This record gives sequence, structure tokens and C-alpha cells, in this order.
Amino acid sequence: MPVAAAKRDYDAVRTRLRPEGDRTARMQAVVDALWSELHDKGVSWVGFYLKFPDADELILGPRRDKPACSPIALFGACGRSLLSGKPLVVTDVANLRAGYIACDPRDRSEVVIPAYGGEGEAPWGVLDVDSHIASSFSREDVIGLTRVLEAAGLTTPQPRFLDFDQV
Repeated sequence: MPVAAAKRDYDAVRTRLRPEGDRTARMQAVVDALWSELHDKGVSWVGFYLKFPDADELILGPRRDKPACSPIALFGACGRSLLSGKPLVVTDVANLRAGYIACDPRDRSEVVIPAYGGEGEAPWGVLDVDSHIASSFSREDVIGLTRVLEAAGLTTPQPRFLDFDQV
């Protein structure tokens, strides 16, 4: 079975999480739990990017397992997801052309999930998960990752999450 088709057990991740501590502690718990479960299932990087009020960029937050670009402009995949308020599945980063910010040139695909503080609020940041394998992510990853964020108390349910963008 190719790595891209490996089953990702988001339920196992959710059962380990408790919405305890401040937002930073909960984000770190999420990236640690996701990395533990996914690093051998086609995932090359997991992390959060944060949007601060009046800033026209995203700042790197908790992440695993290597550094990444920071700050990043809002034209990349993370900015696109944040601004649209919808998850984004990038099947091949080459499809984004100039709209792709390459922190690791080996990455071929990614999934980005916006995180909401409450209904009617703009997202405060995004969860970004990358892979060195093209077409590594799907609707199941969007659903699983969204449920992980909800279990950690890092987002509120958003009806538009099932209406995700794909490029």
C-alpha cells in the first residue's frame, strides 16, 4: 500500500486530546498528537499559522517537526484558507503556481483548516498539514482534522467546513 493511501486515524488523535490550558498549549498538544499519529503516514509537517489583528501576514505558531517560513503572506494556501474561511486541499502544490509559498521544496500537497474562536468571528489562524506526496489529502482528512481541532477546543463547528476548496 502506498504511503499516500495509509489510513490516518484521527479518532485516535481526538481521544488523546483535552481542551486544557491556553490556546498555545492546546495547539502544541494538537501538533504533537497529529505528528505522533501521522508522520509515518505520508505527512511531512504539521503546524499552525496565526493571524494577529491588523496584520497582513501569518506568523508561525506551534509546529512539528522542522522549522517553516514565517511570516508568510496571505496569498499562499494558508492565507487563501484563512481569507475564504474554508478548508483547502491542495492536491499538487504546482497547481498554485505563484500562489504557493514553498517552505520545503519537497512538499507536493497540503491540507489547511481554518480555526474559529466563535460563530460569526473571522478565523484566528489555520492548521497546515503538508506531505511530500501529491494527492495525499482528501475530504476525510478535512473532516478528521476539523474534528481534532474541535476536540481540542481550538475551533467551533462551521457549516461551511464541508464545502472545502480543492486545487
